[in-house]
Amino acid sequence: MRQIDVHKIADEARFNGFHGLVLFWCALIIIFDGYDLAVAGIALPSIMKQMGVQATQAGFMVSSALFGMMFGAIFMGTIADRIGRRWAIVICIALFSVFTAAAGMTNDPVMFSVTRFLAGLGIGGVMPNVVAQMTEYSPRKVRSTMVTLMFSGYAVGGMLAAVLGKGLIESHGWQSVFLAAAAPVVLIPFILKSLPESMPFLLKQGRHDELKAIVARLDPAFRPTAEDRFALPAVDKAADAPVSQLFQDGRGFSTAMFWVAFFMCLFMVYALSSWLTKLMAGAGYSLGSALTFVLTLNFGAMIGAVGGGWLADRFNIKWVLFSMYVLAAVSITLLGVPMPTEALFLVVGLAGASTIGTQIVTYAYAGQFYPMAIRSTGIGFASGVGRSGAILAPIVIGTLVAMALPLQQNFIAIAIPAVIAAVAVAMIKHGRSASARAHGAGAAVGTGVGTSPAVAISASK
Repeated sequence: MRQIDVHKIADEARFNGFHGLVLFWCALIIIFDGYDLAVAGIALPSIMKQMGVQATQAGFMVSSALFGMMFGAIFMGTIADRIGRRWAIVICIALFSVFTAAAGMTNDPVMFSVTRFLAGLGIGGVMPNVVAQMTEYSPRKVRSTMVTLMFSGYAVGGMLAAVLGKGLIESHGWQSVFLAAAAPVVLIPFILKSLPESMPFLLKQGRHDELKAIVARLDPAFRPTAEDRFALPAVDKAADAPVSQLFQDGRGFSTAMFWVAFFMCLFMVYALSSWLTKLMAGAGYSLGSALTFVLTLNFGAMIGAVGGGWLADRFNIKWVLFSMYVLAAVSITLLGVPMPTEALFLVVGLAGASTIGTQIVTYAYAGQFYPMAIRSTGIGFASGVGRSGAILAPIVIGTLVAMALPLQQNFIAIAIPAVIAAVAVAMIKHGRSASARAHGAGAAVGTGVGTSPAVAISASK
């Protein structure tokens, strides 16, 4: 009788078509998610003009989605460890697709805010789940790269919103880019069929035939037998994934530091996503040029995410992340300094790489820090707490815009959180992370089939 450590099988697998399939679906979901989030910032000048709202009120309108994201990240991240990750993901897709489209049918600030709040439940809820899914099924050697490559779809979604916005808003009005967001609903049946379920959830549910099939796809050389016993390391098995486990085994202080980092990073991301178009337009650039800055911001984000993930797989992810936050503080501050247009595009790209790109690497680090059984919960709470920064950002920057302060002061206000986030990341106790512990255990045990310190569940039950 063999004892199969499914965590170890996933860690040591070679990248194959199964991993590619998980990467494809998770990246596609994040592209839609990124589009739905960016579309409000893209259309903001047109919405303000048509609805006759001022900068401060517009900030509250944008923050309504972010407020929904806070609840979505906490609730859907936690519930996924109970109902299964696939169903949590498709519920989120339905929420953000339907209600983003519904926002395009509104004509007053209140209804717009309500529909964006409901869309935000899905936008925020899907993020911790796809990060947990990609982290769980990625080989350890390329885990950061795969998570950040997947999450770079967020930047692709933002670029897609900018490209469509440049053409659709002028010819069909701002509503058109919101209505286009309904498209992902048609993919839900295919996602349910193709995306694998979380392995700890299958073990808990006693769905061993499905687990055998997944393990065989993770490692094509594996041949399951009726006598096999599937297992997880003891640290990765939790009966109900309680929130209290985020503060156990020496993780409490680091959990708090993750929350600070998420808060500060999301403040920067949503300050730029919501107000860069308006700030650049106010600085004298045309709407088309201002939207091109958004395109550059998201292109930089994609490069920063993939590059940051590549570096994180080769060096200590904690210090890679620290360096990215330092770069964010410098590049955002420079956005307010007069310079040639070509140089400004370069700085905007660096700002995207070190804010949106850094957010993606922060998600990847959180995914590796928490054990598998509480991964969605850990990422969900970090993201949910961080959403309060995202909620505040459009309101705070909207207030500064309404005060007609010099451009540089607006960008300095956005850059200060990068310094605080860098300090928080430096204080995370990396030795307490699940990835560091698994690496040490892996060196000691050396195999995914055989004996290991695990909690096993018989496949014959």
